[in-house]
Amino acid sequence: MLQNQTLRVYYDGLCPLCSREIKHYRKQSVGEKIQFIDITLPDFKAKNEGLDPSFVHRVMHVKTARGEIKTGVDAFIAIWEILPRYQWLARLSKRPVVHFILGQGYIIFAHLRPFLPRKSRDCAQSPYCEEKFDRGNLK
Repeated sequence: MLQNQTLRVYYDGLCPLCSREIKHYRKQSVGEKIQFIDITLPDFKAKNEGLDPSFVHRVMHVKTARGEIKTGVDAFIAIWEILPRYQWLARLSKRPVVHFILGQGYIIFAHLRPFLPRKSRDCAQSPYCEEKFDRGNLK
């Protein structure tokens, strides 16, 4: 488990739903164990983080303290493993059937997310925020 390490969470700060979820995670008592990085800010450089610039804007990413990249549902599980109130959910989500169902739900959400309303912050700050993504390229 990653309890004493820092997890880097890359999130879409222009997505109201994503931002609400990150705000909720920030309120959890985890100290410095999770670092949240808004990928839509102009100073974010995906390549400097070892991430694919286009893919990071399509699918949730986290980077573990060991440098391992996790995406989609596995990214959420990595977050939940650190948050005391969600460790039960992390364990449950690792079960094959639950993982599969959550994964399918996340793929549907990831396909729809670019079409959801964006926050009012100037979209020109990010070259990806209005991009309509290739539906066959999420996994």
